[in-house]
Amino acid sequence: MPHIDYYFATLSPYTYMAGTRLEDVAAKHGATITYKPLDIMALFARTGGTPPPQRHPNRQEWRLQELRRTAKKLDLPINLKPAFWPANPAPSSYAIIAAQSAGGDVGALVHAFTRACWAEDRDIADDGVVREVLESCGFDPALADKGLLAGAEQYGRNLEDAVLAGVFGAPTYITDSDERFWGQDRIEDLDLHLAGKL
Repeated sequence: MPHIDYYFATLSPYTYMAGTRLEDVAAKHGATITYKPLDIMALFARTGGTPPPQRHPNRQEWRLQELRRTAKKLDLPINLKPAFWPANPAPSSYAIIAAQSAGGDVGALVHAFTRACWAEDRDIADDGVVREVLESCGFDPALADKGLLAGAEQYGRNLEDAVLAGVFGAPTYITDSDERFWGQDRIEDLDLHLAGKL
């Protein structure tokens, strides 16, 4: 059975635009997924990237155009300048880590957190928002409080694992054969790879 390590950031607009297409591809090929939320700003610092607010204005302007076009192509609503961005990604990430341990539709939860940030102008660092998103996806809202220490430890390990695995951006999908796919626009390539065509 194939396996995918999914490195992503709840602050990432590209994670938002991935939607639940990864889960569709995994189901098609009988693949399992390990969800590995990480601190994207720390990843940039570790791997030579530049956080969006520190990029040259030319790059920032292109990024906004690209986000607008991609969201339109995918028929997803997007606020290019969310009210709560960048927010502290740790609370939503800890909740996802706890939810993965509890079992349930973690893919829907990841999308709900990113949608809350990028389409609903909600603060994903706020405890009330974290609880509401958990509950809306069928999880116990008390997961926001459970396993905080374990969540923090796993969150830190995810960053270290990402650096060791060659990750430098989000979302990144890595198969058990170490094929790496970076970006929501590479899900189709991941699908072809799992089908033995790439």
